[in-house]
Amino acid sequence: MTLSAILAGLATGIVLGIFGSGGSIITTPALLYLLQVEPKSAIAMSMGIVAVTATITALQHWRNGNVNLTVTAVFGLFGIFGTYAGARLGVITPVVVQLTLFALVMYAAAWKMLRPVRPHRSVGAAVAEVSEGCSSPRCLSHVALHGILVGVLTGLVGVGGGFLIVPALVLLSGLSMKQAVGTSLAIVAVKSYAGFAGYAGAVPIDYGLMAVFTAVAVAGSFAGTHFAGRVSGEALKKGFAVFLLFVASYILLNNFL
Repeated sequence: MTLSAILAGLATGIVLGIFGSGGSIITTPALLYLLQVEPKSAIAMSMGIVAVTATITALQHWRNGNVNLTVTAVFGLFGIFGTYAGARLGVITPVVVQLTLFALVMYAAAWKMLRPVRPHRSVGAAVAEVSEGCSSPRCLSHVALHGILVGVLTGLVGVGGGFLIVPALVLLSGLSMKQAVGTSLAIVAVKSYAGFAGYAGAVPIDYGLMAVFTAVAVAGSFAGTHFAGRVSGEALKKGFAVFLLFVASYILLNNFL
């Protein structure tokens, strides 16, 4: 692996450790453009790398009491079905469509990170309404539906969907931001395993390269978890958003020119 690929692996783990999301958004372009992996193989390998990295990072958050197992089970269970279905669809979807959707997802993530946070009373009321716990059939059905929808996106374009899961957990399940990040990591891990299973056997996979990249990403995840409470989250979000804009633009230009 080149130095830039190693740095990308470290960045994958650090971003997952801090935000509970964003791993695949770094891993897939790194495999594609730094290591010259074929697009469908890169998507599949990215999910395998993120699955292992997110598992280890989620365990660190679980030890700190920041993983809600009930919400993880519901979101993860329905997310597995959606992710596997999305992965099977991804096997037959033209690469240009997958990469275009991937770039659009990156633009959406960047926009969400750059958008000023303006709390509304309705949002506060929604959080307060479910803060006692997501145990009602209505709440759990919403969590399950989001699990399916985010799962399909995960399988189709190879993103863990954490940037969608975290706000959904805060608003639907009444989790604190720390618990949402930890729970998101557990959900991302479960869904990524399902997505990888959907591609395994259908596309070529370099398991040796996956193992090395995963080891580097895991090392980065420990650093990310350690520094999560010691750095300015707002500054990191803005920097990461700018990075996403550049990479998404590069993917689209490379895809159509």
